[in-house]
Amino acid sequence: MTPSDQNSPRNMRRGPRPIPLHLTAAAAISTSCSTAWPHLKNGWTPWSKSLAAAGNALQKDLENVNPEAFSAALSDELARRHDSFLTGLEAYRSHPFHRDMAEPPAIWESGPTRLLDYGATSSVGKSGRPVLVVPSLVNRSYIMDLAEDHSFLRFLSSRGLRPLLIDWGIPGPNELGRSLSDYIAGDMASALDIAVGIANDAPVPLIGYCMGGTLTAALAAISPGKISALVLLAAPWDFHVGTDGPPVAVTAGRAGLEQLISAEGCLSVDALQSMFFSIDPLQGWTKFQAFSKIAVDSRAAESFVALEDWLNDGVPLAAGVARDCLFGWYGDNSPARGTWEVSGQTIDPARIACPTLGIIPAQDRIVPPASAKALIDSIPNATALSPDAGHIGMMVGRRAQAQLWKPLVDWLDGC
Repeated sequence: MTPSDQNSPRNMRRGPRPIPLHLTAAAAISTSCSTAWPHLKNGWTPWSKSLAAAGNALQKDLENVNPEAFSAALSDELARRHDSFLTGLEAYRSHPFHRDMAEPPAIWESGPTRLLDYGATSSVGKSGRPVLVVPSLVNRSYIMDLAEDHSFLRFLSSRGLRPLLIDWGIPGPNELGRSLSDYIAGDMASALDIAVGIANDAPVPLIGYCMGGTLTAALAAISPGKISALVLLAAPWDFHVGTDGPPVAVTAGRAGLEQLISAEGCLSVDALQSMFFSIDPLQGWTKFQAFSKIAVDSRAAESFVALEDWLNDGVPLAAGVARDCLFGWYGDNSPARGTWEVSGQTIDPARIACPTLGIIPAQDRIVPPASAKALIDSIPNATALSPDAGHIGMMVGRRAQAQLWKPLVDWLDGC
């Protein structure tokens, strides 16, 4: 299903994906709130140090309340919020908006992978300096071109650069056996050669976003002579920083994950969405309540729907890539430990000699700032910028242009 079909007013959206998880979480929130307050009133043991002060204050506030009156008021409030959540959910699923942005021309294709020439979107971009842009393999690349007034790539083009975007597409049967090495030393290396050719065999800048930044760092380490500058947008590197080791879902759940990957030949979109959901299970509950209060025909509603559609328009990970990421990155922390290899070459960020700009969003909840900082600290000639934004907000937020896009272009102009 294409984004246009997914968003068509004739079709109820499948998202938010997986919808049973969102509905179950909302029910669990209501149930846990109604059953937890007596324990708070009668004494409790905080399970998190960060919650201790708030919990103790709430416990004190509950000492003199009338239990029956408070229970009734709590039930009414939970019912109101749950109704608001469901209203917002249905308003999103039936919203008439659909994204209809025209794609720029593809100048190269290999299987589902294409190289889109965003220089064609402005009068000055076509003849500008080529810049190769690499998005994540997990999400669709059009987050960088979400809307006319929220397009990082069209902004670059308007500033005289020629952005060449790798659009990974959706892996088909022929791609399910691919690994990260296949993508980096294959498609990415080929796209880099095309960009260098357009630049009359001169090195070109690379920009990598999220997982695409990690892949881009690897390419820069093994192809130093072809890259003039490197921009890493919230690129994860140390996957155990701030934790007690690998995630339990990867260690204790490895056998189940392996069985799932082997059976399907990939890690499915819904499995990936479930992992993202676990980062903040309350997010869906709160954001759809907020959406229920927004006028359906407003620009704010369209912006919400456009972003939510992108979030739910995910891409499955080929089996080899899923294993590399889950068991190599998250399990063994191979990039930070210096054991990650691409086509037999160990990836050492210290070998990246070109000027590097590392973007570390201060409010990032998807890639912890310390994880991205670990990569920047490992590159000898790197400069860090920390905008007051989130992982996605730095790409499409109202302040993205001022906080990130303009400083990034200014930095590239100086390289």
